[in-house]
Amino acid sequence: MDAAPLSSEEMRLNNSDNQVSNGFLTIVRHPEPRPLASHPPIVSSYNDRIRPILDAVDRLRNLQVMKEGIQLPTIVVVGDQSSGKSSVLESLAGINLPRGQGICTRVPLIMRLQNHPCPDPELYLEFDGKHVETDEDNVTFAISSATEEIAGHQKGISNTPLTLVVKKDGVPDLTMVDLPGITRVPVHGQPENIYEQISEMIMEYIRPEESIILNVLSATVDFSTCESIRMSQMVDKTGHRTLAVVTKSDKAPEGLLEKVTADDVNIGLGYVCVRNRIGDETYEEARMEEAKLFDAHPLLSKIDKRIVGIPVLSEKLIQIQATIVAKCLPEIVRKINEKLHNNVAELNKMPKVLSTVAEAMTAFMQIMGSAKDSLRKILLRGEYDEYPHEKQMHGTARFVEMLDRFANELRMDAESGKNSSFLMEEISLLEEAKGIRLPNFIPRTAFLTILHKKVEDISCKPFKFMGELWDYIELVVITVLMDHSKNYPPLQACMRRAAQNLIAKMKERAMIRVTEIIEMEKLTDYTCDPEYISEWNKLMGEEPKLLAAVNNESFERPSAVSLEGIGVVEIDPLRQLKHQVKQAFDLKMRMTSYWKIVKRRLVDTMAMFLLFNVQVLVNREMEGEIVNDLVGPHGGGIERMLEEPPSVANKREKLKRSIKLLRESADIVATIIHRAAANADLE
Repeated sequence: MDAAPLSSEEMRLNNSDNQVSNGFLTIVRHPEPRPLASHPPIVSSYNDRIRPILDAVDRLRNLQVMKEGIQLPTIVVVGDQSSGKSSVLESLAGINLPRGQGICTRVPLIMRLQNHPCPDPELYLEFDGKHVETDEDNVTFAISSATEEIAGHQKGISNTPLTLVVKKDGVPDLTMVDLPGITRVPVHGQPENIYEQISEMIMEYIRPEESIILNVLSATVDFSTCESIRMSQMVDKTGHRTLAVVTKSDKAPEGLLEKVTADDVNIGLGYVCVRNRIGDETYEEARMEEAKLFDAHPLLSKIDKRIVGIPVLSEKLIQIQATIVAKCLPEIVRKINEKLHNNVAELNKMPKVLSTVAEAMTAFMQIMGSAKDSLRKILLRGEYDEYPHEKQMHGTARFVEMLDRFANELRMDAESGKNSSFLMEEISLLEEAKGIRLPNFIPRTAFLTILHKKVEDISCKPFKFMGELWDYIELVVITVLMDHSKNYPPLQACMRRAAQNLIAKMKERAMIRVTEIIEMEKLTDYTCDPEYISEWNKLMGEEPKLLAAVNNESFERPSAVSLEGIGVVEIDPLRQLKHQVKQAFDLKMRMTSYWKIVKRRLVDTMAMFLLFNVQVLVNREMEGEIVNDLVGPHGGGIERMLEEPPSVANKREKLKRSIKLLRESADIVATIIHRAAANADLE
């Protein structure tokens, strides 16, 4: 006769040295397993606090909190087709499940077993918001009907879960997810990629670290060849969250002991060997036959009694489930609160629903104010806190880069070929500028001619620089405006159009200003910078060296001479024009000194012009241009801001649904934690 089950209090007193507490529950572990014959019908002894916690996790699962990226601790049942998976679940639940050829489980079947001391078992299904009552005689038909409603009448599968709740006296308090058996060859009515579909579904459920993998293996096969083992090893290489159930032990007893003790496939949580119900046996009779098998069989009796039998499997699952649920609960609480906080913050950042023109105008002015402040930081003050990792939006730094590049282009252009045919151009111009006047004065026309040519040679560069500059300003301005008005697409279109029109006008004005600057530099020569005279005097200090080399009539006279500030120059061509070298050298040194001033003046002028126009753009003209466009005949009016785009409305509703779900979830776990704390205080 079976011994009466121990109460929770008796277990606590008798096993005080074998209790594990984690703040939420206390798991009582037996130092030695009781004989199989002393087990009541599949009921294991564990602390009764786990049931409310497990109910809370089930409620979170029903709320579909996993869609919010919050993983729940789950026992996932996997196995190759015909491995005996359904028989194991039937033995645990004490009810019949659908059987037949091919895949019987075509949807994830969430089995919630609850030990409930009621005279009549209570069974019902939940799916797609429906609640369907059933009973032990009709549960198979009810599951098949619900499966067809979810996955269709063919033999395809669906990832939409079906929940079966079994409240029955003597069943273990467990929640498990049964998945379709793994099959490689599609049968008639199944899609060709049935294996890929099932594999993808299984991997989705077993990949999270919170999942415990219950791998059902047939004793008749080599474990290492099982597809379910291969899949579990992909996500759990060490096997620390995999428990194996070996079915059909009576069919292949030879070598089974070696299989489960060698553990060649890394089953970290161990093995449990079972004998499932055969034929018309009742579940009670099946347990008795199972106990006899492992007690009396010459081979199977050698297997440790701590790893055989459905009651042992039940107790292992309950202890594993209690441990993983209690371990994961604090992290679940943290993730729910974090997700809730983030969603509430995101919802609060969304624009207020506008209902009047006054509200729309207020919202517009707020957008303009914040956009102008951002542009001041980016383009004027060099503050990048809004775009810390987007270097393209670091305006003042990019301005300096463009100015430096412009200055280098001017310098490189002036230096290229400066010593080839040294002084020949100056001599030629002096010849053409001769007049009836004193010969030792440099003709101003020659100087202006050289200046005009040099300015003309580099005239395209300021235009190119100014064009690139305003293209960049347009990019920054539109990016900022779009970011600040992203919740109002009608306003975005208006702001983009106005900004582009304004910048086009300012760019055109800038090009006119560049033309004027270029023409001024061509027209006359002037500077009050004392560096001009200083540089000219320095360069003219090399004149004696040049003249000495030119006038050298010796046999070993040099063909070139090195002049400080100028470099190595060829002098052979100059010996034929000795009488013009002195004046030509003076002319060239004047131009060299003055050209440095011109180049620096161009860069400085561009920089000052840039800063002034950015100030004008941001502080004076941009807002007015956008307002005129918004209320003008082509702007569509401020009223268009009242029309909330579908994408924004959908996002708002999605956030509201998520917040509602997460708040319900937070209430559920808060209640459990409060109850656990109260129980701890009572103890």
